[in-house]
Order: sequence, then structure tokens, then C-alpha cells
Amino acid sequence: MSVFPCHQTRRELVWQMGGGFTGVALAAQLQQDGFFSRVMADGRNTTAGAGPLAPRPAHFAAKAKACIFLMMNGAPSQVDTFDYKPALEKYAGQPLPPGRSYINSGGRRVGFLTPAFRRFRPGGDSGLLISDYFPCVRRQADKLAVIRSCHTDSHAHGSALVAMNTGKTFIGRPSLGSWCVYGMGSENQSLPGYVVILDRRGGPISGQPNWSSGFMSAAYQGTLFRPAGNPILDLQGPQHITDEVQRSQLAMLRKLNERHMAARPGGSELAARITSYELAYRMQSAAPEAVDLTQETPQTLKQYGVGSEPTDEFGRNCLVARRLVERGVRFVQLYSGGGHLEETWDAHESIEKNHGRHGAEVDQPIAALLADLEQRGMLDETLIVWGGEFGRMPFSEGQNAPGRNHNPYGFSMWLAGGGVRGGMTWGETDEFGFEAVTDRVHLHDLHATILHLLGFDHTRLTWFHQGRDERLTDVFGNVVTGILA
Repeated sequence: MSVFPCHQTRRELVWQMGGGFTGVALAAQLQQDGFFSRVMADGRNTTAGAGPLAPRPAHFAAKAKACIFLMMNGAPSQVDTFDYKPALEKYAGQPLPPGRSYINSGGRRVGFLTPAFRRFRPGGDSGLLISDYFPCVRRQADKLAVIRSCHTDSHAHGSALVAMNTGKTFIGRPSLGSWCVYGMGSENQSLPGYVVILDRRGGPISGQPNWSSGFMSAAYQGTLFRPAGNPILDLQGPQHITDEVQRSQLAMLRKLNERHMAARPGGSELAARITSYELAYRMQSAAPEAVDLTQETPQTLKQYGVGSEPTDEFGRNCLVARRLVERGVRFVQLYSGGGHLEETWDAHESIEKNHGRHGAEVDQPIAALLADLEQRGMLDETLIVWGGEFGRMPFSEGQNAPGRNHNPYGFSMWLAGGGVRGGMTWGETDEFGFEAVTDRVHLHDLHATILHLLGFDHTRLTWFHQGRDERLTDVFGNVVTGILA
């Protein structure tokens, strides 16, 4: 059999030529069918010519049109907030019974079972038990679906925060907010679809990956807002640049970028940058108006605790979140606690000192947000999610120590509004609040449920990346149907 100089046999050459001609024929058929006009460079089917933030239909009808995620950075203690465990009083001062050899204490002391530091009381008609760290939220108990059986994959803050936000403990994947905006688009083309407001004390220790769009287009990443003044740094240009000049500059930039992109098809980063320039131009007037709380009544400001300490900052953030979803923003994430250790909910030193401080900052604003959304007829269309990256141990850190260590094995989160049944609990931890044992809810299940409440089948909301249809929940996740209204 003859071998050509390219070290191929005649048969191999003919076979490759045939395969190439078949590919040409397939490409022609796909073009005739309109495939390339429907599929963007990022791999998602969409209407030709529509921008990445254009509104898109969900997989099925759903009540929720937006989500506000209240992230308690540092991890609140479930046994001191939403998971009452009388056995901790009965066995106080004793070690956790044997059989939990897999405890990862991170090198910290494993102490003795410690009762809740504040009393639990029933709230609303449902009688949902909520601790005195959240007396105002307790009055909204009939709106809450408390999931007491959450568990996650890491006991370290950085990786656990990334996991709660992206589904994986390693960085580089799109965040929950990015998946939501990718699926829904935005109802307001003058504001970002996804906004993140950090605590003034700092952000989560794992930083930007928590609101990154990962391998998706940059158009879907979270935009950091400040709750006062210019919401975005450097949003306003120099005063000597008139609107007409700025519009002319943007037109020229767009023309040059489109010429560059036409010669190099297939990339999404430049297309996202063109979109971001246009969005930034529109945001110059829309964003300051969205955070302008002088438009609110004195009664509303007082309701959220704006102007009072210690509720002023988080009250402003909650009120801004309501104003943003009111204007069509799809996903807003608010952080309580910034930096590290006691500046967050990371109560190693003292539960009472730490949770007393942070609970007082957020309790009234969160309750006000729930009540305000309901009064405006927005709660059914807005999903509220509350929680941290994991929970805390039912035992102390050492003898007579008032702090608790990290606990990824069992913790509580709650959802409200947006198609959620209120005044109920789902799942259980063991009698000490250490480990989820009944109706366990992994963070993949939580993410699948959030997407479902927004109208998406988590198995169908995918992004083609490196030869694989990626999704937020990977190959896992089940919707927690028991909390659906």
C-alpha cells in the first residue's frame, strides 16, 4: 500500500477527505436551518440580534421573577437561631457521644455540649421556633420555610463560600446569580441584571469568585454596588465631557470593536465589553436613581432602621435591594459581615457577643424587607434566601468556652416568598444539632430549588464549555418539593 510523504496511506487520505467534505455539507445544512443565527458564541440558544441581558422565557411558569440572597458571611449557629435543641440543655457540659469520628475541627479544640445562648420562642400562627437573636424576623415566621438539614462540602470559609455561591469548592465557575441572569436576562437594560452589595467592613475572604461569571460571558457577572453616593466607582465621567461627546465616543468604540470582532468570530469577551460600555452609559442616570433613598417616605426609612444604629447600613442595603428588584434587577446579594473572624458571623470567641452584635444589625432590616415586599404585592414574585456558608458545632471550643467552631455537617437556611410555603420547617439534624439526618439538603439541592422557583429545570439550564454541557448543580441536585407552595 502506497505511503505519501505526509506519512499517510492512500486509504487514510481518502478517509480524511471524505470526513472533511461531510463536515462542509453539515455546516451548509445547519446554516440553511438557521442554526448559526440562533446560537451565540457562548453556546446558548437565543433570538438573533438580542443582547446577553435581553429578557428570556423560563422553562416553565413560576411565581418568582427575582431573588434576594441575604448572605450571613462567617456562618451563623443553627442551634442558636433556627434549630432549637432541648437535648443541649439536658446534656450540657458533656462531650458529644462517640461515633462522630469524622469531625474536622481544623485544629481547634473540641469542647462540650452547650445550650443555646438565647431563648427560643414561637412566632406567628405557625408557632415556628426562632431565637431571641431574631425577634423581628420571628414576627414574620409565617412567611419562612426553614430548612434545618443543610450540609455542604467544606469546613473552611473561603471554599465553603465559593461552594455556596457556585456549587463547587474551587474557583472558576459561574455563580448562582450568573446562572439566574443567564437564564432570565434582565427586565431593565439600564441596570445590571446581577448586583452585589458588600458589608463596609469588607467582602468574603474568597473575594470576587463568589460573584464571578466563570467560564460564561462577562455580561453575567455580579456588579458591585455601594448603597450611598455613586453606587459604582468611576461611573460618572469628567464634567467637561458632555453627553453628546460621550455618545460619539461610544459610537466610535463600537464601530472599531465590531470591525475587530468581524475579522475574529467566535469570541464572546469583546462582545461582552461592547455591551458593558453601553450599559455603563445607561447606568449613569439609572443607578444613582435606584439607590436614592430620599425618594422613600420617613416611615419606610424608619421601618428598615435607616438612620439608626446598628441597623443603618444593612437597612439601607435591604431597601436598595427592594428598589433594585422593583426596577427589574434579577438577582441581588447582600453580605452581612466582612473581613474575617469577629467582624463576620464567625463566632469562635463568643456566640453571645458575636451573634448579639450581628443579629442586632440585620434583624429589623430583614423583617422590614419581608413586610415591605408583602405590602407592595412583590413578595410572591421575589424569592428571599437567608443563610451562611455552613453552620456551627453544638459544642464549645474548649472547656467553659462561649464560642463554637465550624459545622458543615448540618445547618439551617430559610427561604421566603416566590412560591415558597411559609410557617414550616423541612428536614432535621440529630438531637444535638450536629448532623443532618432527615430529608438532607445538600447545597446542590438548594441551588436546584432556587432555580426551580425562578422557573428553571436545573438539568436543562446548561452552558457548553470544553466539550461538556456544564450546569450549576453538576450531575447532582434534587428540588426540595416539600417547601413549594
